[in-house]
Amino acid sequence: MPASFSQPIPQISVTELKQLLEAASDDVQFVDVREANELAIAKLEGFEHLPLSAFGEWSQTIQTRLDPQKETIVLCHHGVRSAQMCQWLQTQGFVHVKNVVGGIDAYAHVVDRSVPQY
Repeated sequence: MPASFSQPIPQISVTELKQLLEAASDDVQFVDVREANELAIAKLEGFEHLPLSAFGEWSQTIQTRLDPQKETIVLCHHGVRSAQMCQWLQTQGFVHVKNVVGGIDAYAHVVDRSVPQY
């Protein structure tokens, strides 16, 4: 995945993420870019798993796997890998991409303490 981009990335808080998940709207799609071993420890329902390490496997089909016009929320452990994914999605024509600030770690601290931390 290319590393340098210039567009700012819109962000949402873990509290806003909780509200979106509870609303369960078809207008929002959720992507988790963490690795399978991380998902085995902690995951949130409703997220499509697209690990960055497998970028070569899914990147060519991103336009069919996800809708570029829908709001797209991207999650990782702390928010760094998801920010990279957001930047790349923007270059692919995705117009409503948001990074979850603090990732699943912040979600576990602030929103749902039952989510395992690692």
